[in-house]
Amino acid sequence: MAVDIFRGFKEHSVAEFFKKNRQMLGFTGKIRSLTMVIHELVTNSLDACEEANILPEIYVEVKELGEEHYQVTVKDNGPGIPENYIGKALGMMLAGTKFNRYMQQRGQQGIGGSGCTMLSYITTGQPVRAISCNSGLRKEYEISIDLKKNKPIVNKLLEEQTEEHGLTFIGQYKDMKYEKSNKSPFEYIRRTALANPHAALTFKEPTGEVVVFPRSVEANPPKPYEIKPHPLGITTHDLLEFAQHYGGEYRKTSTFLQEVFSRITPNKIAELKEVAPDIDFEKPPTELIWEDAEKITKAFQKIKWIAPPMDSLVPIGKNQIEASFKNIFNPEILVVTERSPKVYRGGIPFMVEVGIAYGGGVKDAGKTGEIMRFANKVPLLFDSSGCAITETVKSIEWGRYNLKNFEEEPIVVLVNFVSVYVPYTSAGKLAISMEDDIEDEIRYAVMEAARGIQKYISGKRRATEIATKKKVISRYVPQLANDLSVLTKKPKEEIEKKLIEIIEKKYSGANESEEEEDELLQLEDNKNNEREIEGENE
Repeated sequence: MAVDIFRGFKEHSVAEFFKKNRQMLGFTGKIRSLTMVIHELVTNSLDACEEANILPEIYVEVKELGEEHYQVTVKDNGPGIPENYIGKALGMMLAGTKFNRYMQQRGQQGIGGSGCTMLSYITTGQPVRAISCNSGLRKEYEISIDLKKNKPIVNKLLEEQTEEHGLTFIGQYKDMKYEKSNKSPFEYIRRTALANPHAALTFKEPTGEVVVFPRSVEANPPKPYEIKPHPLGITTHDLLEFAQHYGGEYRKTSTFLQEVFSRITPNKIAELKEVAPDIDFEKPPTELIWEDAEKITKAFQKIKWIAPPMDSLVPIGKNQIEASFKNIFNPEILVVTERSPKVYRGGIPFMVEVGIAYGGGVKDAGKTGEIMRFANKVPLLFDSSGCAITETVKSIEWGRYNLKNFEEEPIVVLVNFVSVYVPYTSAGKLAISMEDDIEDEIRYAVMEAARGIQKYISGKRRATEIATKKKVISRYVPQLANDLSVLTKKPKEEIEKKLIEIIEKKYSGANESEEEEDELLQLEDNKNNEREIEGENE
């Protein structure tokens, strides 16, 4: 009977869903879960400081309380959280300032901080403590989540005056493990320092050892700003949703389209009317039905558009990457490439920047064939095998760049993907999905930087060969000059000087051949890229 089947039918909150499926937030495995807690909290701290135009100073401590039982403290000097938002910010899933904003930011869903509160509660039964300093007051709270209702439970402990500002999050976690590896909290913070040279980071390990990553840049990066969605990135459902949400503010659909979306002008409205003549652009947008929205979005695809604004993207920056690499690795050679912005899915702006460090401190640190993945300056430590960055970097023929075995070479490749919307493969924000446009840009950027490494390695090898040959040949110059002097009756000194000039001229042409080799390699890369694009189109 249907009534028997549906007797167990119940409604569940999003908090209950993530409690049961916490692996979707990245909380899986003892080492990984501990790192993910720090990842979420540090990400929020960086965003808060930058939005308030404060140079970030972040303190992270992992304290061992017992077997597989740790206390995590993350303290920042940001603006703090007002009392009427503290509960929702740290104790309510899918609540925050980021989800509906079309701008470059580290977080996206409004899950991370609340996820850390939930994990503390379900592994220890304890609420987290939050200390928020703002507006001259220091307020301390205990916060947990009513999982059935996805509602915060807030208990205010004290309030006192202060001159400080910032937020401190303190949570306890069980069934976790700390160890110093490539997936550890230490590595996460080290990479965060690499991609955020304007931040000062201090990390206290369970052993009591304190590691400081001082800032190497004394200014915050430019602030990204919110942009309007581009018509080519809009689906039928999106358009209807925007019409219901914003449509009440406008009397005409034509006005609504121009105000809510980017690049839509009166001239574009005229073009849309020609392509979709049966749509009444004079009626209120709230009266649009599915068929209307579908015809409008199809019309979007039939006319030409200017790309969305690209200056909304804020990369790490060439100078900042160089400063960070030298501060942390001090490599023998470093090449940084920053590609011009592009769009994917028709209307979402993005760009890729790559840094390749080779030899020197990289070799001393024992790093070989390491790929450092970042999205909007946030390290991606896990799920590397399913990430567009990893797959693309590994697909490159490194042997063509004098790197015979990438996995064994003393090389670190940094790739930072920058966008107003990062297409993560899961809510845990651990890997970037395999979008063709994104993979192509990553490939081009890595190959461009790799040519710089190839040029350096070739030049170094050639310089060694030239020096060896010159040394061998120069040994015979005195004897040859003496013999020629006897035969020609000319001064030995003049002959010796002439022979040295001949040798120098002979080997000075090596630089020209090196430049020719670099140009040929670049030409070959461009041809290979064109062939790949043609193959994909076919």
